[in-house]
Formats: sequence, C-alpha cells, structure tokens
Amino acid sequence: MKILLTGGAGYIGSQISYDLTDQGNDVYIVDNLETGSLISINKKAKFYKLNINSYKKILKILKKNKIRNVIHLAASTSVEESMRFPKKYYDNNVINLITFLDACVVAKVKNFIFASTCAVYKTTKNYRVSEDDDKKPQSIYGGSKYFGEELIKSYSKLYKFNYSILRFFNVIGSDSKLRTGKVYKKDMLFDNFVNSVLNKNYTFEVYGNNYNTKDGTCIRDYIHVEDISQVHISLLKLMVKKNRSFELNCGYGRGYSVLDIANFFKKVFKKNFKIIYKKKRKGDLEGIFANVKKLNKEIKLNFIKNPIQKAIISEYNWSTKLKAPSF
Repeated sequence: MKILLTGGAGYIGSQISYDLTDQGNDVYIVDNLETGSLISINKKAKFYKLNINSYKKILKILKKNKIRNVIHLAASTSVEESMRFPKKYYDNNVINLITFLDACVVAKVKNFIFASTCAVYKTTKNYRVSEDDDKKPQSIYGGSKYFGEELIKSYSKLYKFNYSILRFFNVIGSDSKLRTGKVYKKDMLFDNFVNSVLNKNYTFEVYGNNYNTKDGTCIRDYIHVEDISQVHISLLKLMVKKNRSFELNCGYGRGYSVLDIANFFKKVFKKNFKIIYKKKRKGDLEGIFANVKKLNKEIKLNFIKNPIQKAIISEYNWSTKLKAPSF
C-alpha cells in the first residue's frame, strides 16, 4: 500500500512508519518537526517537511503518488499546555485539519485513520469507557480532538470515504529494535520515572494524591507503542478489505494508578523511589481506562506479553542510546 503518514517524525508516527516499511509498504511522511525529530525519520520513507495546512503541497504529494490511504497523527497533544494556550490547540487540531481534509477529498483519499484520544470522554463511575459513552472533554486538548472527530465524520458522509477514529490511551515504550522512541521528553509519567533512573536521583513528582481512587492517585490505561502501531496497520488492511469505517478504543482495558507504575519501576530497577506529592493539574482526569471489546472483536492481534515491564526496559534502553555520543 501507499500511505501518507502525518506526524511520522514523532514518537508514535515513527514507530508506525518503520512497521509499515517492514511489511513492504510505501510511506510518505509529512511533519513540520515542531515536536518531531530528524533522527526519528525512517530512511525508507519519503519525507516532506510541511505543515498539514500546506494545501497545495499536500494535494500535489497525494495526487502525484496516487495515495489513497492516510494515517493522521500530526497534532498538539499536551493536556497541560492546552489549558494555557487554547488557541494553539484549536488552530493546529481543528483549523489545520479542515485544510488537510480538503486536500484529501480533492485527491480522492479512500481510507483515513485519525489519531484521537481518551480525553474526549466524560469520566464514568467505574472509570471504564466504551466507544458509545458520552463525550465531555475536560481539557482543551480533548475538546479539540473531539471537534476533529466530528469533522471527519461529517466529511466522510459528504465525500464518501472510509474513516477510522482511534482513541489512544497512554502510549508507552520504545521500538524493540531501538530504531526510534521518544526524543523530546514531555512531562509524562514514564518519562519522568526513566529520567529519575538515568539521573540516579530516584525521585518522582506526583500531581495529586487525594483523588477518590484506591491510593489517591490517578488511574490510567497504558498501551505499548508497538501494539498501537500494529492496531493502525491491521485496521488499515481491514478498511481496504471491508470498505467500511471504525471507531475504536486503543488500550489494554486495565487501569493502573501512578503508584502502581512506581511499583513496576521499583521491581524492574530494584530501587525505592522517593515520591513528592504536588497539586493536581488542571484538566487531568481522576481515572480512565478502555473497554476494548470492540477492538478485540474487530482486530485479531497478539499483543506484547508483560507490556508494562517491557515498556519500562525499552524506554530506558532507548533513552540510554539517545544520550550516547555515538548516536
């Protein structure tokens, strides 16, 4: 297949690009490198340094290469940042998406996969959310992605193309072959734990310890980046085969608290971590994890065994490689 992959120089996009070319597909990457990195770009893919709102250039790439499949990951993705800079998030995740969709429609794209987020959901009492549950984003980021979902559904109905909306839960880990991983560290749970190990201070900051959960800390669902990559690729094949659209949660269907993750790191590295509690962050959900019945029904995948432990080790190994002078 020929696939246009936006955000292909980023953490998740680069993993997908490598897995796609491993299977013999032709990949065309569009990334403006705002949060992507040159070192993450798959050399077997064709790379264009562009913003997705570059209508004429995007249209030319799609038409010239006769691309009918798009995986759209390019977006601003920080909950915390979105609460401080809402305009940036609506510009990048909504306004630019409209321009990008316009180019895809004119180029007659047939299959469009959209990376969305669990942040679109309203929190439920048991924290488990299904695809049909109420959408009530608590952050600007979640709101911008929900707008994106509705735009894509509307365009699909008007212009007759297949879409898939994949709602990511927390993505963790690095490529098992250490070809790619996180380059620009965000203020994310696994990143902070790995950094504390690399810096040998074994100290970690937790935002909020008085949530109504078993240990007072937030609960999240985590999925390994290699597994979420395979979801995209398998789903694209299914869209081509069945000529239909999908809306799926991307997680494992199990929630872990922040302190649960701390215990995983403790076991892997055989170190005690000093936990420093700080104020809750605006926009953070108390708890959320996926109902994955639809995902498991639609796509038959062999997910990684012991994914949390393997994610910890692969992220540490990637971070070590990233800091090495030879890299």
